[in-house]
Amino acid sequence: MSASLGIVAYLALFTSVGLLFIFVNLLVGRFLRPADPHAEKLEIYECGEPTIGSSFVQFDLRFYVVALLFIIFDVEVAFFFPWATVFGKSTQLMQLGAVTATADGSTGLTPESKALYQKALYQELGVRNPAVPKAVAGKSADDVVHEGARKLAWIAMIDIGVFFAVLMVGFAYVWKRGDLDWVRAIGGERAAAAERVRRGQPAIREPVLSA
Repeated sequence: MSASLGIVAYLALFTSVGLLFIFVNLLVGRFLRPADPHAEKLEIYECGEPTIGSSFVQFDLRFYVVALLFIIFDVEVAFFFPWATVFGKSTQLMQLGAVTATADGSTGLTPESKALYQKALYQELGVRNPAVPKAVAGKSADDVVHEGARKLAWIAMIDIGVFFAVLMVGFAYVWKRGDLDWVRAIGGERAAAAERVRRGQPAIREPVLSA
């Protein structure tokens, strides 16, 4: 718990210093920078060249298609982070369950500290009031923890495998549709060429010369 609070404190300090640095620089620049506004200086800047035509032009829709595809796959990839957290905690529990602490502390963990560590990991996994498992059916508490954590790790692997497979199916679908091509006509030509190759015809259609 103290380590988590320390991380939050460091992040808050880093954010505060960054915001203070920006504010101080803007304030200093406000008083030190020269102010000489004139008609030419207040004109619209466009790559150092005089503007040509109206600025109210239709934006190419292909930019929106690329942006939407990026947002879709970027948001889906963000779900890997909570999965990595669950998988990491389950592997820690699995390794901790495989270690048997002795009373003399030869393993570096006493039974009390080990129980507290296990409870902390269970809390980080979302269990509100965790209780350390007890020996059941001839299995020790360490065996119960190890087996449960191993099952959770396998479930997490299967879950992310299905999620990644669905992600790849969606990626293949938009690739097949030609949504990743800047010019959709190129995707259509590639599909037509692949179909001609499948039929045993030349990939490039020769022009027909009229008499």
